Amino acid sequence: MESESAREVGPAGSLGAPASKKDEEGWNSRSRRRWRKVKAKASQLMRSMDVRTMTQSLVTLAEDNMAFFSSQGPGETARRLSNVFLGIREQVVGLEPTLGRLLGVAHLFDLDAETPANGYRSLVHTARCCMAHLLHKSRYVASNRRSIFFRASHNLAELEAYLAALTQLRALAYYAQRLLATNRPGGLFFEGDEGLTTDFLREYVTLHKGCFYGRCLGFQFTPAIRPFLQTISIGLVSFGEHYKRNETGLSVTASSLFTSGRFAIDPELRGAEFERITQNLDVHFWKAFWNITEIEVLSSLANMASATVRVSRLLSLPPEAFEMPLTADPKLTVTISPPSAHMGPAPVLVRLISYDLREGQDSEYLNSLVKSEGPRALELWPRPQQAPRSPYLVVHIHGGGFVAQTSKSHEPYLKTWAQELGVPILSIDYSLAPEAPFPRALEECFYAYCWAIKNCALLGSTCERICLAGDSAGGNLCFTVSLRAADYGVRVPDGIMAAYPATMLQPTASPSRLLSLMDPLLPLSVLSKCVSAYAGGEAEDHSDSDQKALGMMGLVRRDTALLLRDLRLGASSWLNSFLELSGHKSHQNSVPMAEPMRRSVSEAALTQPEDPLGTDPLKNLTLHDVSLRDSSETSGTPELSLSAETLGPSTPSDVNFLPRPEDASEELEAQDKLSNQSRPRGIDASFPEGFHPRRSSQGPTRMPIYSSPIAKNPFMSPLLAPESMLQSLPPVHIVACALDPMLDDSVMFARRLRSLGKPVTLRVVEDLPHGFLSLASLCRETRQAAALCVERIRQILTQPDAAAPAAPAAPAAPV
Repeated sequence: MESESAREVGPAGSLGAPASKKDEEGWNSRSRRRWRKVKAKASQLMRSMDVRTMTQSLVTLAEDNMAFFSSQGPGETARRLSNVFLGIREQVVGLEPTLGRLLGVAHLFDLDAETPANGYRSLVHTARCCMAHLLHKSRYVASNRRSIFFRASHNLAELEAYLAALTQLRALAYYAQRLLATNRPGGLFFEGDEGLTTDFLREYVTLHKGCFYGRCLGFQFTPAIRPFLQTISIGLVSFGEHYKRNETGLSVTASSLFTSGRFAIDPELRGAEFERITQNLDVHFWKAFWNITEIEVLSSLANMASATVRVSRLLSLPPEAFEMPLTADPKLTVTISPPSAHMGPAPVLVRLISYDLREGQDSEYLNSLVKSEGPRALELWPRPQQAPRSPYLVVHIHGGGFVAQTSKSHEPYLKTWAQELGVPILSIDYSLAPEAPFPRALEECFYAYCWAIKNCALLGSTCERICLAGDSAGGNLCFTVSLRAADYGVRVPDGIMAAYPATMLQPTASPSRLLSLMDPLLPLSVLSKCVSAYAGGEAEDHSDSDQKALGMMGLVRRDTALLLRDLRLGASSWLNSFLELSGHKSHQNSVPMAEPMRRSVSEAALTQPEDPLGTDPLKNLTLHDVSLRDSSETSGTPELSLSAETLGPSTPSDVNFLPRPEDASEELEAQDKLSNQSRPRGIDASFPEGFHPRRSSQGPTRMPIYSSPIAKNPFMSPLLAPESMLQSLPPVHIVACALDPMLDDSVMFARRLRSLGKPVTLRVVEDLPHGFLSLASLCRETRQAAALCVERIRQILTQPDAAAPAAPAAPAAPV
């Protein structure tokens, strides 16, 4: 038997630094190839084996590896390897029955047999991905554990990380089982009273999340996405370190580059810091981070790689009222007033993008509306002959959680749309929360939509057919703009293409939203903060008032000084980190059998004593016992129940944007009552005896839990709109992601429309994250998904009634 220290040392350079830069590049290249190979093998295993077969194989391998390492003497690494395989066996045996039950009823929540997609399926798929990785790693260990080149510490760290992820996935599976027993048959969203919803969310957010953001980051997505997600996560935690110190400016981004090295080489540290940031930093941080893509240098680089168009102009629409003809009687008109909520009347910014220069796009009046963007504004190229006006127009509304980004961030894929569709595109830059909460964005989008129809000739279109398109928050606004157009009696679009839209803006749980525990682009706390900001629950940040007083030149001087300071400090910090790392290596070489000085987060978790009662007061929050409802209450259709008190009369003209004052007082009373209510059961009420998931060590989460009454407004949560409003929607095409926390929003909205006989299609793409449109040029999978969105828009524009009304779906059988 080879010694533990001998197994610890791999080929030349496996623990030490490569001998040269050339060797380092070769080592990195081989590491990337190995990772892609591992990912491919894990994917192949997942496709070829069902849950039961995978469980049996894992148990067999775990017992074999456990027996081997138990016989290797008292060494620390051998002991931990034996323990990790014991944990794998325990978790997969406990998880397999729950996954089987979820998969057995998942089909009841699909839109139809041709669209097998919902949060329950996604959760099972994610658990299988994790099990496939563990199975592949267990086989590798069994085959190579006797080799002198076997890197015990590296494989131990990988196994511990995926074991922690599997433990948390088991907790999510139990939560999904709880939702299955609580919700109305066919419903995907938690439908308990507000006290139960609050308890459920409070318990859920105490789960540990850092294990999903370290070594396991993005394991559930396609392999081509993971390097991008790693880059984003490293940038996020580095940006978070400097955010509070600098607030804004180029210096934040520059200094982040110099301090990102330690997060790149230490996955556990990165995961812990990622969890801290997502739980504790406010919506202004996310606004600042997501708006990095708005920096001139980055946006210019993105545009260099995108399609070249003849027209890309930012327009400022004056806040002037105008008349629009009514659809029912074109002789009558209705006044479209400029947006006024929260901020008073102000111009609305839109971006006109066209692959060809068309008639009207260089008119004198349109030129007077152009807002200068510097050198980028000079994309209107002279051309000897103009193309005729297009019969089509696409009005686009961008995503960004209602709080961040503009059309500039989405311009690269919009240029591709303009080239492939050959139609003008008008993208709306609506005002963002928390400075401009609901309904300001809706007012501006509706105003710009009506202006586009009235002035289509200036945009190079005759507007014979018009399509509304948007992603994420933009998809929500596409639906609500159409609802408001029908409410006003003006022309509704000929169709809507919504990519991964948000249709339920209440902080309520669903099977797919459980995936937000591990989603690096849309964690639950971030989603809740964005929704709270849009609902007016986040106070405006006035911390930049001193920057406004500085003026432009003052800001330049300040940022220059900060940049020079951060370059100096960053270089010093980087040098110190390398010196410390070198010191650790020399120490390890002198004492090869000693325990490493820097222990991973996963290692600390394995040695932490388990206390079912816990010490954190948050961990004592409980859930009420909820049983299946009486059959008399669940015998109806699977549609969501709509409260007349919440929604008001069913006529669209009577639906108000803002809640009545008494609604707010009732909400405050309900919150006081809930806060004083006793919770009789422990935090592990959803779990079987003996199972204790890992809890977060980051303290209380700064996440809005209580639902605002305004989130129930159908113009904010279109899923809650009454049937009379939904009947006014045009054909709807939804493109969703199977692993997106917002998947259930799309599935339930499509099911409601289908039950009303409305034309609707739902296409769910596999293995891609939320926001894939912005990653369209990243890999083959994102390009295919983006092409699907383009095809749906083309159907709306060129094929009337492409989505024929389907027969109403039959009520789902009771679960």
